[in-house]
Amino acid sequence: MTGAGGQVGAELVPRLAALGTVVATDRASLDLAAPDAIVAAMRSVRPAIVVNAAAYTAVDLAERERDAAFAVNAAAPGVLADEAKRCGALLVHYSTDYVFDGRASAPYDEDAPAAPLSVYGESKLAGERAVLASGADALVLRTSWVYGLTGRNFLTTIRRLAAERDELRIVDDQAGVPNWSRALARATARVLALGPAAVRERRGLYHLSSRGVTTWCGFARAILGDAEPPRVVAIATADYPTPARRPAYGVLATGRFERTFGFALPGWREALDECLHAPAAPPPADVV
Repeated sequence: MTGAGGQVGAELVPRLAALGTVVATDRASLDLAAPDAIVAAMRSVRPAIVVNAAAYTAVDLAERERDAAFAVNAAAPGVLADEAKRCGALLVHYSTDYVFDGRASAPYDEDAPAAPLSVYGESKLAGERAVLASGADALVLRTSWVYGLTGRNFLTTIRRLAAERDELRIVDDQAGVPNWSRALARATARVLALGPAAVRERRGLYHLSSRGVTTWCGFARAILGDAEPPRVVAIATADYPTPARRPAYGVLATGRFERTFGFALPGWREALDECLHAPAAPPPADVV
């Protein structure tokens, strides 16, 4: 698997280990911006399953580093897919709600037209299209607003800022669904536990997300609970300009995934509550 040091990847490693031998790579051990390195790694390992949990996720920086974003988010998944097809491996690849323009008022299903607003969104859309067009047996799983107890993400940032400031000004006109990285890893492992043959029969594009909807401001308030300070102040996107445009609405419809695999992720508030009371690393009993 790739991205072993990332939000979802770090949670995936112990769960995938419960299913078989895992060759886990991170940025230091496999440069996804180097196609030849990907080919060499795939042909050396000859995996039965490839989980691509790596991505270029610096949304604003991608506006200035288009080539870097496309190398990791678009070209690399295409190479992984081609090599997976060559060796008969199953591929799992993650994508994002940022492939949409956010003009909808109801959850996006998998067939909704994609129209990304940012370089990051464009690169992720190009990557998922490359995977799906490759002919490899692949699952492309779109998700949104990924957070966890470690690393750089919205939850850890809010906790850090809450310790430093008396007031937090948070955007309240972008709607979406927070997704705990551990819940995403659990769901992925549960799908793969069905076995390669069963998963191949269900290959394709799916939305994998918790249920419900909130805003970044609502998410921040849920993280902090009743703690004051800091005071959380709702602001508009226009009051917090960023280099990359974000979709104003990024809720994903998850019916296809739930019908196909027979289970759903918990609601986002339920997942957040579990996260806030969980150890940073999954305990052994949580691996299966």
